[in-house]
Amino acid sequence: MMTKPRIALFLGILCISIFPVIVKMNLTSGLISAFYRMAIATAIILPFALYKGKLKLKSFKILLPIAFCGILFASDIAVWNISIQNSSATQATLLTNLSPIWVGVFSFAFLNYRPRKSFWLGTFIALIGMMVFVGIDTIVDLKLDFAFFLGILSGLFYALYILASKKLLAKLEVITFITYSMIFSTIFLFIINVGFGEHFSGFSNEAWISLFVQGIVCQLIAWLLISYATQQMRPTRVSLSLLSQAIFAMILAALFVHEKITAIQMIGSGIILLGIATTFYEKKSVEKI
Repeated sequence: MMTKPRIALFLGILCISIFPVIVKMNLTSGLISAFYRMAIATAIILPFALYKGKLKLKSFKILLPIAFCGILFASDIAVWNISIQNSSATQATLLTNLSPIWVGVFSFAFLNYRPRKSFWLGTFIALIGMMVFVGIDTIVDLKLDFAFFLGILSGLFYALYILASKKLLAKLEVITFITYSMIFSTIFLFIINVGFGEHFSGFSNEAWISLFVQGIVCQLIAWLLISYATQQMRPTRVSLSLLSQAIFAMILAALFVHEKITAIQMIGSGIILLGIATTFYEKKSVEKI
């Protein structure tokens, strides 16, 4: 059954799937695109949140865990981009998408939540699908180098963000959480870009258009929708569902940058979707979301 949270999650994943396609156009560096993606989204939502009075907090103590979430999210983007620069997008995507496993482990260890058997089965099936999707050559060529560990680290950051945001969204409205979180992410990414000596201007018109698309679609709209879904759904389901962004990215790349879709990718996509569907399967007597 397609409930509102599930529809929001689907649309959110579709929005973030545009990001890899834009990055492949190489209009700006990966780190600078991550900064502007966050900064543009923050510049849009902050006045709205102020106008609607959504920045009021019961206690300023909650700013610390929100800042932690913002830094986790920013770190995930930064580490993922550096991983791509030092290896390949395929390897980085594969390693980052191990995040559902970390979500399951951390849920059990820190949230006293035991993921259902359907989640572990679905994760196993989806990860097989992801390996088929990226190709056996990528698996064979994996090297235990700096880029490999960055890819693993990216998945860890992603998993921790999903879990930490789930806990905070039980106490905060989506807009309140997203606004504060993105402010901290923007500040952190600014510091990272300065540290790496990135330039913040001098881009082509096409590059600026791409940056605004990333900020408005891939960040603002996408994560408002995904955060709403995270608030209403199990974090294990959300994390596994996010694997489908690889499929949407493949389709969008075929449409906009004319990349060919191979038979192996189609088979892998089918297996990934089967894994995601498995974790949503349950008896009628249990929770519908």
